[in-house]
Amino acid sequence: MSPTNRTVVVTGIGATTPLGGDATSTWEGLIAGRSGVKPLDQEWAAEQAVRIAAPAAVDPGEVIPRPQARKLDRSAQFALIAAKEAWADAGFTAKAGEDESVDPDRLGAVIASGIGGVTTLLDQYDVLKEKGVRRVSPHTVPMLMPNGPSANVGLLVGARAGVHTPVSACASGAEAIGYGIEMIRTGRADVVICGGTEAAIHPLPIAAFGNMMAMSKNNDDPQGASRPYDVARDGFVLGEGAGVIVLESAEHAAARGARVYAEAVGQGISADSHDIVQPEPEGRGIAHALQNLLENTDLDPAEIVHVNAHATSTPAGDVAELKALRKVFGDDADHFAVSATKSMTGHLLGGAGGVETVASVLALYNRLAPPTINVENLDPEAEAAADIVRGEARKLPVDGRIAALNDSFGFGGHNVVLAFRSV
Repeated sequence: MSPTNRTVVVTGIGATTPLGGDATSTWEGLIAGRSGVKPLDQEWAAEQAVRIAAPAAVDPGEVIPRPQARKLDRSAQFALIAAKEAWADAGFTAKAGEDESVDPDRLGAVIASGIGGVTTLLDQYDVLKEKGVRRVSPHTVPMLMPNGPSANVGLLVGARAGVHTPVSACASGAEAIGYGIEMIRTGRADVVICGGTEAAIHPLPIAAFGNMMAMSKNNDDPQGASRPYDVARDGFVLGEGAGVIVLESAEHAAARGARVYAEAVGQGISADSHDIVQPEPEGRGIAHALQNLLENTDLDPAEIVHVNAHATSTPAGDVAELKALRKVFGDDADHFAVSATKSMTGHLLGGAGGVETVASVLALYNRLAPPTINVENLDPEAEAAADIVRGEARKLPVDGRIAALNDSFGFGGHNVVLAFRSV
């Protein structure tokens, strides 16, 4: 089908995060400025340099029936929980076809993960070494494959227009949502369920990120460890969970009388081509993504009042992003209320873009920007470049159309910026 440039809207949201087992409790935690970071109490953590993380508030094994959970990697479990919530929140009562308001041939699913079923792979390798070939689970391959979460969500809702799995490290979740927007805009689908998930709190990822000097080692103050824009920031805190939204064409949503949270304006994408892990220090690649967004959508910079920043609490990345915003938007950036929600959730890697999209959409819907916590001494470079929402949530303008950006960047130099607008 030729491009139609249809308007895309958000009609459902779901999340399971370190702050709560659903989108409502997650939002309440964000607005309250509550940290989900905790000490790691597993026996293996004792020998790690990093002994803190942000585990999901609700164990997915307590939500998903045990026979089903045993066949799913933890990342797929999170994705299913968030997807079920988003699907129901959008007003669908059953899978496509059974619910006659959605045609399965016009329904897509795009769920991303940065590193897929890594914990299944590592755990089953231990089983192989310790107990032998016969004890390896026959479900190992579908559990560990990167498309496991998207495949299971596609089965859940009955998607037949396409089931996709973008993988771009920590930009994966945002890329999935951008892909969903384009599926609807270009006429490939009427409805797309999309987002990101991750479950990587495991000895090897913790050790690997720790040895890269990418993670905070502030083990004595877990809740204060994730501190974007603070002069003492020393790396990110690993989180887990999922964020999923339901996108629809505006016509499809109107035809079934769906509640609309926001318009999904579009995406901007780019690549740094600078380094496999380090961001380009002046934010040139990020600026390119922002310019790409403006060139390919009808977004007016004057509409933007809020930015959910990627801001992971690393010394280099936090400021590069703010430089890019200033470079592209100039004085317009003065009225952007910038929030770094990873200060509360930790960094969910491939799940971050999904969870932070939920936060961005709810910020517009409620006209309220979450705070950035733990900023005791604001980095002068950050202070000069942006208006950081610190300590407490901030009200956004109550009149007129307003817009929000959600920034996501990943190892490899992947940059994705999503834009949403109030309705």
